Amino acid sequence: MTVALDGFTVPGEPRAFSDQTMVDVAAGRATVLGDERGVAVVRDGELELVVGQEARGHGLGTALVERALALGDGAPRLAWAHGDHPGARALARRFGWTPVRTLLQLHAPIAAGAVDPRVPEGFSLATFRPGDPGDESDWLALNASAFAHHPEQGRMTLDDLRARESEPWFSGDDLLLLRDARGDLAGSCWLKVEGDVGEFYAVAVRPDLQGRGLGGVLMRAGAARLTGRGLAAAALYVEGDNEPALALYRRSGFTQHAIDVQYAAPSA
Repeated sequence: MTVALDGFTVPGEPRAFSDQTMVDVAAGRATVLGDERGVAVVRDGELELVVGQEARGHGLGTALVERALALGDGAPRLAWAHGDHPGARALARRFGWTPVRTLLQLHAPIAAGAVDPRVPEGFSLATFRPGDPGDESDWLALNASAFAHHPEQGRMTLDDLRARESEPWFSGDDLLLLRDARGDLAGSCWLKVEGDVGEFYAVAVRPDLQGRGLGGVLMRAGAARLTGRGLAAAALYVEGDNEPALALYRRSGFTQHAIDVQYAAPSA
């Protein structure tokens, strides 16, 4: 079903499945239900679902949720609605699911030549070397510490990282590494470029260095990289209740573009 999942992408709508879901489906770590009309994916107790445009309005979404809930011990306790689609809200009400988390997609224009990518004294900026054990282990350790309380990002494994390295959109030049004077990884800015919008895929700062403005340094360096690739717009995702990050991104000119909502089952 991996190829079929991509076939459900609808112009003007967000992707129905996260990158991690696509990785887990390809690795056989997810349960896939449905057919060419609509698909539900369950992994780690979470549900993501999409119904093709021509099949909407005929109860298929309800049927897919019912099939997912019938999985017994593997039934989902949480569900994502990417884009907060009205149909998803209706399904949630029908099954008594309640919203428990929001993920905001922010967009901002980037003016060519207006970005200063300089880094503070004592730090240096380099690019990621795909397949290099040192860069991979350094980045995974940074990511785990910076996102220790994040339910998805902080759990990324070496297999997850290498799966993304194999994606057609991945470039080591788009994963910027900020190192301190000792050569230790202090932060990173990972960019994902598909189409004419560049996404700040993950921006991380080592916990002991947070609050020193390095997040802004990485954002500016990432923006400079995007303008160097000829892009004029950037996007990113942030937790709806992460006020420090939201403040940083708003200062950088980002405004809300879309919203993802996570729902919890009545017994979750």
